[in-house]
Amino acid sequence: MDALPVIRPLLGALQRFVLPHRCLLCGAAGDHGLDLCRDCAAELPRNRVCCARCALPLPEPAELCGLCQRRPPPWDAAWVPFRYAWPLDRLESRFKFGADLATGRVLSSLWLREPRPPELPTWLVPVPLHLGRLRTRGYNQALELAKPLAGCLDVSIHADALKRLRSTAAQTELGALDRRRNVRAAFSTRPSVTWPAHVALLDDVMTTGATLAECARVLKRAGVQRVDVWALARAPAAKH
Repeated sequence: MDALPVIRPLLGALQRFVLPHRCLLCGAAGDHGLDLCRDCAAELPRNRVCCARCALPLPEPAELCGLCQRRPPPWDAAWVPFRYAWPLDRLESRFKFGADLATGRVLSSLWLREPRPPELPTWLVPVPLHLGRLRTRGYNQALELAKPLAGCLDVSIHADALKRLRSTAAQTELGALDRRRNVRAAFSTRPSVTWPAHVALLDDVMTTGATLAECARVLKRAGVQRVDVWALARAPAAKH
C-alpha cells in the first residue's frame, strides 16, 4: 500500500508547526494556507468591473470599453482577476524584481481562487523573455506564474513554443505608442510547432497590452483560431 497519501498531510502539518505561514505584507499570521493574512488578502484589488475583451477596469459595468469598440485587440478574450494597485503591486514587484519565487507561488494561488473563464484553452503559453534578460533575472516570471495554473486547471503548458527574437527596452517607462513600436516583430513561433485551435497567452501584468497584442498576432498568423490573454493584474489606466 502506498503510504504517501497518509504521510503527506502529516508532513504538511509538521511544516506549518515549524515554519508557520506569515503574511508577506504585514508579518501577521497567514490565513488559509497562504503567506498572507486575512486582512491583507481582503485589500487585494479585484478586477470585477472591467472590459470583457481587454480587462481594462471600468467605473461601471459595460460589455466593452471605448477603445475596444473603436479598435478591438487581436486576442479574443481576457482573464485578468486583479488590478495593478496596492497592495498587489508590492507583491508583484517583490516577485518580479526581488527574485522571490515564494511570493510568485502565493500570487498563483490567489489567481486560482478567483472565478475562472468559462472555456479553458488547450495550451497555455507564457510570454517569453529574451535569453539575455532571462540570464540576468534567472527566471521568467510569466512561466513561474503559469506552472501552478497549468497544473491545477489541467492545461498543457508550452514555454518554448513562442520565442523572443530580440532584446527590447523595458516597457515600464514607455507610453502606449512607444510600447507598440518597441515590441513590433519581437516574437515568432517555433517552426516545428503544430498549434491547437485555442491557446492562452500568459503574462504577469498588462498595462497597454502591447506585448500580448504582438504575441497574439504572431499566433493568429501561425493558424491559432482563438487566442485568449491571461494576466495576473491589469493597470487601471494606460500611459499615452
